[in-house]
Amino acid sequence: MAVSGPVEPGPPAAAAAPSPAPARAPAPEDLFRPISAEDEEQQPTEIESLCMNCYRNGTTRLLLTKIPFFREIIVSSFSCEHCGWNDTEIQSAGRIQDQGVRYILTVRAQEDMNREVVKTDSATTRIPELDFEIPAFSQKGVLTTVEGLISRAVSGLEQDQPARRANEKAVAERIDEFIVKLKELKQVASPFTLIIDDPSGNSFVENPHAPQKDHALMITHYNRTLQQEEMLGLQAEAPPEEKPEEEDLRNEVLQFNTNCPECNAPAQTNMKLVQIPHFKEVIIMATNCENCGHRTNEVKSGGAVEPLGTKITFHITDPLDLTRDVLKSETCSVEIPELEFELGMAILGGKFTTLEGLLKDIQELVTKNPFTLGDSSNPGQVEKLQEFSWKLDQILQGNMKAHFIMNDPAGNSYFQNVYAPEDDPQMKVEHYKRTFDQNEELGLNDMKTEGYETGLAPQR
Repeated sequence: MAVSGPVEPGPPAAAAAPSPAPARAPAPEDLFRPISAEDEEQQPTEIESLCMNCYRNGTTRLLLTKIPFFREIIVSSFSCEHCGWNDTEIQSAGRIQDQGVRYILTVRAQEDMNREVVKTDSATTRIPELDFEIPAFSQKGVLTTVEGLISRAVSGLEQDQPARRANEKAVAERIDEFIVKLKELKQVASPFTLIIDDPSGNSFVENPHAPQKDHALMITHYNRTLQQEEMLGLQAEAPPEEKPEEEDLRNEVLQFNTNCPECNAPAQTNMKLVQIPHFKEVIIMATNCENCGHRTNEVKSGGAVEPLGTKITFHITDPLDLTRDVLKSETCSVEIPELEFELGMAILGGKFTTLEGLLKDIQELVTKNPFTLGDSSNPGQVEKLQEFSWKLDQILQGNMKAHFIMNDPAGNSYFQNVYAPEDDPQMKVEHYKRTFDQNEELGLNDMKTEGYETGLAPQR
């Protein structure tokens, strides 16, 4: 069964004519601030707007904020004091991501019902146990909880029930039975699965155990199909034209125009092909925005996916070990057993840095969590994050030994061996055969590289 209509009727209220623009635009960090009970300056912007229900003036409130371990969003809320109509909506403030995302959450306890969820309008929501689906673009974007998603679905089914009971009594009775099943899910009498599939990559499901791995939540990033690209209004790129001669790009820095991911101002991205000794070629891309000062860098493998996955285990015993070069690809996960910490694939993206730089990036990602501040914080979680940060500081200062594990199913990550070409006594490199699920995440199960022309040969 599917919900085919939005819960609240009508689009968001139309805003009145904006006031004159200020002389200087505010910096991006002033616009999108983390949610915090102690931030008194973070107040929603109020705009007088036309009510689409009674056509009198109401008020629209806009709040630009950040979701921890996620990205910027815009929360809008409209209310009309004349007729009492109200409407809420959430929109992503960023661009459509390079890949789609799929969240598979196994709901086992009542605590899972309180997980925060960002569901955009392009996301599809499914509960396989009930054969239930909310199609994409049938509801507006929303910032809610798992329980809120189910309540929203129940409201969507109930809103047309009086008309169905008058015209289609049998259909109304079946829907009533299904509504009862949906409401029973809130009691979590038995585990069920919630799947949120968003081709735009802008939906999100909270991990309450951060920075530790969430065993109840599986996150998969995938390449969009042509139909999904068309659904999002994106135009597929034309295949590059073949050049008669290959150019040697190893000694050149290529530049191309782009937009800053923070302030959207025109910027330039530099790209360089680099050969890492005793490894392979990689592509380093760096963007520097002159308007807001934002700087970012990203590393992508210049070669193909390796036949075997690679697991690198390094024992940190000396402060000098932190100066070693590290290449972490997008498909690489990181684990520090002494801290009970695991960083999943695609988080932090591809990076070419030192071990110290990567550890500091991990510390910044984990400790700068707005939900651990003020009245909204959980004392137990705050203690865990403080203990994690203290132990990581001990490793960075050389006062604590630890193991640093990089697991890359694609085999495109690298850790510097200062004894090369001899073996490093502090480092263990293991090559392993990927599992079916790992090949599925890399998109290799459906990839045919041998005999693919056989089906195209004419029949004789």
